[in-house]
Amino acid sequence: MAAENLPPDLVARLTDDPWARRLGIEYLELAPGYCRAALQLQPSMLNYLRLPHGAVVFALADAAFSVACNSHGTPAVALSMTIGFLAAPRPGARLVAECRERKQGRQAGFYDVTVSDDEGRPVAALQCVAHRLPERRAP
Repeated sequence: MAAENLPPDLVARLTDDPWARRLGIEYLELAPGYCRAALQLQPSMLNYLRLPHGAVVFALADAAFSVACNSHGTPAVALSMTIGFLAAPRPGARLVAECRERKQGRQAGFYDVTVSDDEGRPVAALQCVAHRLPERRAP
């Protein structure tokens, strides 16, 4: 995994996500406001139509968004995520999500995520808003 301009302890915290690990998400590239992650679709990730479940595509995008919006070192949570499914990936495909920060304000950050299959075909596009949590002061 390539991690540009990020402290190793932050990278370790960002990528230590039990849900992402359970799904088999692999972090490929991280930088401030940016994340590229991949997921190999498994037979258990198919819906009743025998197509990859939309929730799996969303989970990959969410994992990339989570890392990108927290890569500044200040805790942030998703405020909204809007997804457009562009095409159904084929079962067994390797999906890649790329999240880019569009704008970062004091409390809100705006991000775009694209999910593509291993042949470069677009699968989904997301617009996301992150909310920066206020710094907590010791009582």
